[in-house]
Amino acid sequence: MENKMNLSVFNQFNFEYSPVGVKFLLLKPKNISKLERKLSFCEMLKEAQDTKPFYAAKDNHECKAGPFLLGMVDSNPVFESGQIGPKLGVYDDPRANRRLYMQMHKMAKDSVNYTAFSSLDQLSFDPDLLIVTAKPHQAEILLRAYSYRSGAAWNAKGTSVLGCAYLYMYPYATGELNMMVTGLYHGMRARNTFPEGLLLITIPFNVLPEIIQNLETMTWDLPQYSWGKEAHVKKMEEIGREISLELKK
Repeated sequence: MENKMNLSVFNQFNFEYSPVGVKFLLLKPKNISKLERKLSFCEMLKEAQDTKPFYAAKDNHECKAGPFLLGMVDSNPVFESGQIGPKLGVYDDPRANRRLYMQMHKMAKDSVNYTAFSSLDQLSFDPDLLIVTAKPHQAEILLRAYSYRSGAAWNAKGTSVLGCAYLYMYPYATGELNMMVTGLYHGMRARNTFPEGLLLITIPFNVLPEIIQNLETMTWDLPQYSWGKEAHVKKMEEIGREISLELKK
């Protein structure tokens, strides 16, 4: 459980909402208290930003989506047949809704009994996921750090319902960063979890070291963002001439 990485570079962003570390556990964590109320899986992210670290068990989940994704309950044929989405007005018919469950990542049955959550400033464990709630100018730096050395493309995958599947499960299962926009997901919007227009960026554990290294070495505030269009175009022309001269050598 001990945190193995120095995540202090994320403090330099001065996020309005604290980044949150998440860990999936078979055994009950030590030195962390159990969540004292019921919340949906997506609401637990916001709860962790506002409170002390906690872990959630099956009985802490107010929404059925969380236990299903975490492998805590058996499949529900009513949900997986796609019957709910049309009644909510989210999908035209069950066959469209059913596709979600055919494509969705979830934990193996009974492999997760607890999920630990902690804001960055109180984080004492090695997170499986670090979830950042960012404004666009902050997200630009973070996404640039993601692809700074690898050139990797960003992922922005999600579905109208079961946003928690892409907030937690998709990045954990694939090992790829995923980005979501608040206000686009049915349950989170209905619960008023976040103001709309923020970017939720989930960073899986395998990607964190490279992002940290890149954030520590690259330039965050690129001057071309404040130069204005004419100065930017002029600089691009200068770079083009410079490369042309190098090619002639």
